[in-house]
Formats: sequence, structure tokens, C-alpha cells
Amino acid sequence: MEYRVDDRSLTPEGFLAFVDQVWPGDYDVEKTRSALARTLNITARDSGQLVGCLRILTDGCFFGTITELLVLPAYQRRGIGSRLLQLAGEHTPTRLYFGAQPGAEGFYEKNGCRRSLPSYMIEPQEDGAP
Repeated sequence: MEYRVDDRSLTPEGFLAFVDQVWPGDYDVEKTRSALARTLNITARDSGQLVGCLRILTDGCFFGTITELLVLPAYQRRGIGSRLLQLAGEHTPTRLYFGAQPGAEGFYEKNGCRRSLPSYMIEPQEDGAP
């Protein structure tokens, strides 16, 4: 398994083909290109194939968040997600805050992550909305 920190070879098309195997959806290529350019992308590759990815969004000084940690289903439970988290901890300039999917809490706690603040969300408002 090859791990890459700040993987500049990650293309939106390759990333979306990968994501669609984990979280199928209707993703926009140009928005994905913009998103990938704004994050530190840590990847796991098996013979060049993208099998895991963790993305960090940070201001570089005070705050950082893991936008997602994804591993292909066929590669889960092999330590790939744990290694990606370890690399994130080694290469982030800030503390990282993130949410966890229900049921995944044990994975994060097993990997040394501590529960922190509850999370909240603000949805963007449509034009003209009060």
C-alpha cells in the first residue's frame, strides 16, 4: 500500500470514480476540482488504484476539519483508515475537528480521537430567502 500526503496527482475524475463506490451521488466535476484544490489530500493507493482518501480543510493556524475519510468497501478493516488518520495527525498544522457517521464512533475512539464539541450545521440560503 502506498500512502501519499498532499497527493497532487488526485484528479476530480479519479476522485469521483472512487467516491461513487463508497458514497454514490451526483457530484459536479468542476466543484470537485475546486474542493480538492482547497484541501490537503492524503491518499492510499494499491498498485496505483485509489482505495482510500482523507481530506483536511484548514486555515493553517487555528482550525482544521476532516471533510471525509473514505476507504473502498473491499479494502475496509485492513488498517487503511487508521493509517490515513495517523498521517492526518502527523501532517496537520492545527487541531482537527470533525463529525462521525453514526456507528463509526468506535473506530475513531480506537484510533485515539477524543469526543469534542457537538456539531451544528447552517445550510446556505437560496437567493432571496429571508
